[in-house]
Amino acid sequence: AHGQQVRGHTLVWHSQNPGWLTNGTWTPAQLSQLMNDHIATEVGRYKGRLATWDVVNEPFNEDGTYRQTLWYNGLGADYIAQALTAARAADPGTKLYINDYNVEGVNAKSTALYNLVKSLKGRGVPIDGVGLQAHLILGQVPSSMQQNIQRFADLGVDVQITELDIRMQLPSDSAKLTQQAADYKAVMNACLAVSRCAGVTVWGFTDSDSWIPSTFPGQGAATPYDENYAPKPAYHAIAESLGGTTTPPPTGACTATYSVTSQWNTGFTGQVRIACSGAALSSWKASWTFGAGQQLTQAWNASCTQSGAAVTCSNASYNATVPDGGSVTFGFNGSWSGSNPVPVVALG
Repeated sequence: AHGQQVRGHTLVWHSQNPGWLTNGTWTPAQLSQLMNDHIATEVGRYKGRLATWDVVNEPFNEDGTYRQTLWYNGLGADYIAQALTAARAADPGTKLYINDYNVEGVNAKSTALYNLVKSLKGRGVPIDGVGLQAHLILGQVPSSMQQNIQRFADLGVDVQITELDIRMQLPSDSAKLTQQAADYKAVMNACLAVSRCAGVTVWGFTDSDSWIPSTFPGQGAATPYDENYAPKPAYHAIAESLGGTTTPPPTGACTATYSVTSQWNTGFTGQVRIACSGAALSSWKASWTFGAGQQLTQAWNASCTQSGAAVTCSNASYNATVPDGGSVTFGFNGSWSGSNPVPVVALG
């Protein structure tokens, strides 16, 4: 309804395949038929509706050799050409991509991908683009990124940044967030400098849903929005790269966000999260007014009082400090009847 584009991800990959496939014993002819049938079914299901497909995902090792996978071991390197050909037959109108990580700058892995694409183009195999995943680390955007994008473009294919996030050691602080903004801007500018760089996609748009903390313990804050859906400096850097004139919010801001985490017929559990960016607190007090007669019955991680509809909660002895880039959360139980609207919290 809104004209948004959808990217298909992914058709042929070494990971997350069903057990019957990975544990099976297949002849090359059987494996070839399985792959062709899978691509015909999935791409055919969405024919005419998807803008792009990541047909083959992560085919290379870090040194530029082919990854040992079910597909490579069973069919040889030409499984890639076969997959692309099958995808083109299933939907002639969609763009076909090969996607990989650690190929953002010029290195052994990206050069192997470059040589593959050059060979495929020379053989007339359908290939429309290359996806650079761009799971990057703070302060480590490759200096050769624009050069790398350009050399793929010179082969006659599009390039997209497909899974961009830039992770940091936690906790975040204003210096790290400033560096992250510069890094996001550098990636955007590298893409914008090459006419065949066709798009940038971030891998999840809020820190609350990012894959990073569970995969890289102690790291996170990798996306343009924080856990409360508030835009970070990285968001504004992206907007500026695209010609926007958005003004970042004032520095030195601490905010309090109220949410209802569970609710039943007579009661509810809520929480308030106090977060600081560009500022810090040595103590805090949060206050709000209930709008529908709700009553607090219990609180934790804060000392709370209620007078009529007015509630005031102050820090406990152990969580008075909120550092720059940090947060504290306190919770409570309450009773309600009829409705339970979320109030606005004032932070003092």
